[in-house]
Amino acid sequence: MELFTKLLTQTDIERRLSVPTHILNSIPFVDEDDRHADLQVKDSGGGLWTFRCICRDGAYAKPVFSKGWLEFVHAKKLKVDDKVVLFKDKDDNQGAVSYRIEVRREVLRLMGQDIWIDVEQLHLYGIG
Repeated sequence: MELFTKLLTQTDIERRLSVPTHILNSIPFVDEDDRHADLQVKDSGGGLWTFRCICRDGAYAKPVFSKGWLEFVHAKKLKVDDKVVLFKDKDDNQGAVSYRIEVRREVLRLMGQDIWIDVEQLHLYGIG
């Protein structure tokens, strides 16, 4: 199940990833007083990453991915306007929940359509 899709901003690639509030019910927070959770997220290349999701204090308790996110950004060489898609998958056999992330980059526009390629595949096309 897709949780959200977002085009990355400058803040997303330099500080933290701001994520939509509607995903809060899909995050296993430790408890109500300590609004953080460490998510194990698999990328499309099979790598496993840990992102800390926290809810900021204040009137707008918008969640962000903080710890672990910038390491992912640097490893994947992400850029502003790359598209991030986060999925939550449930194994029907065991009931286990897993998270999956895909990052796509727009590489060209062809016949009025944007062509996006997973950043894991850019090297296959000599792009990077």
